[in-house]
Amino acid sequence: MKKLLFMAAFAAFGLSTTFAQGSFKVGVNFALPIGDAGDVSSFSLGLDAAYLIEISEKFEVGGATGFTNAFGKTESLSVLGFEVESDFEDVQFIPVAAAARFNATGKLYLGADVGYAIGINDGNDGGFYYRPRVGYSFTDMIGANVSYTGISADGGDWSTIGLGVEFTF
Repeated sequence: MKKLLFMAAFAAFGLSTTFAQGSFKVGVNFALPIGDAGDVSSFSLGLDAAYLIEISEKFEVGGATGFTNAFGKTESLSVLGFEVESDFEDVQFIPVAAAARFNATGKLYLGADVGYAIGINDGNDGGFYYRPRVGYSFTDMIGANVSYTGISADGGDWSTIGLGVEFTF
């Protein structure tokens, strides 16, 4: 399954470069972990990059990647009058995904990235990656988006809700 998702994302990247006109998007995002991720992480910062080609006036497809670092928490627990601290490691992913955007209006879009998130830190095998998003373009070059990121891996899920800024070239 991992190989199939990787190959699909790679094919999306390859197809996007065969077309003459496209847009390159670079962004940064801040996210709050929810569910299991919230137990070990306090927040995450990420960099995003995508290349999208216009299929029609309303629809774009392409490939997306990036880097996300979720900062580990330090938890304190009182046991029999003793204070015990537990430090959780940072969690890091590099997503490799196919991306699609539906331009609902000239300014508002709905989109999703689907692929595989490669786990970078020790003990992180990565997993199936999906990221639905809603975005708003302030200008032709600057926009903002709200997204949900889910990574399904053996033994659990990694989920965040994020806010990002995106620049189009």
